[in-house]
Amino acid sequence: MAATVQVGVSLDTPVLVEVPTYLGALAAARAADLRPVPVPTDADGLRPELLAEAFARTGARVVYAQPTYANPTGAVLAQQRRSAVLDVVAAAGAFLLEDDWARHLGIDHRTPPPLIRDDTDGHVVYLTSLSKAAAPSLRVGALVARGPAAARLTAIRTVEDLFVARPLQEVSVEILGSPTWTRHLAGLRTVLRTRRDTLVAAIRTYLPDVDLTRIPDGGLHLWLRLPPGTDDTDLTARARQRDVIIEPGRPYFITEPPATHLRLTYAAATAGQLTDGIRRLAPLL
Repeated sequence: MAATVQVGVSLDTPVLVEVPTYLGALAAARAADLRPVPVPTDADGLRPELLAEAFARTGARVVYAQPTYANPTGAVLAQQRRSAVLDVVAAAGAFLLEDDWARHLGIDHRTPPPLIRDDTDGHVVYLTSLSKAAAPSLRVGALVARGPAAARLTAIRTVEDLFVARPLQEVSVEILGSPTWTRHLAGLRTVLRTRRDTLVAAIRTYLPDVDLTRIPDGGLHLWLRLPPGTDDTDLTARARQRDVIIEPGRPYFITEPPATHLRLTYAAATAGQLTDGIRRLAPLL
């Protein structure tokens, strides 16, 4: 069954989102007068049975998901769930907005293929970006869709700004077409592995009471569960006074979180800075 596009939303139009999820997605949904509705995840990503229940309960037509190295948890949608998730979306006559932000940020294993590869009826709208792998200031992304969704999105983009600025297009072509691109990604993988492993080692050494929920195979973040009774927002404020930048977990949830968390990033800091940051954080817990 091919998906169709409906134009216009009300102030209470629901959009399903996996939780915890990317802050920017929640902000964008609310700015568009959409109502984010949480769909719980576990270590293997979206749970198809809960996704089906959420579609049936809310009548939502869109689910936002990060199947690969989800921000903030680092989770990857399990292989055995991929087809089930797509089947649920198709049965609901809905769309899955696949945010593949970390496509080039795999560390330990080959990055799984995007869900859109297995979508034959136009139910997946795919987003990806060069910004994280090439340069944060290179604000170039890709939007891929099929059928009526592609036509509608093309029309919207034409009205808004016609096309991506030519200089950015030229830079992107040069980067992706360069023989050094593959070498750059290999070097990036090595640096990210070193930083991730350094941060993990520091946490295990200096924060023994913190639960490191997973060591992600890719992406840029670690997701930590804090000891019971810890106020993540207060901890973040006190850490900033020690020049340690961390993020509280609470804003990544739509409703009250089941536990308190922190998101730590190893994207830009050196190995020495990461270790020093955790050492400074330890007395605050």
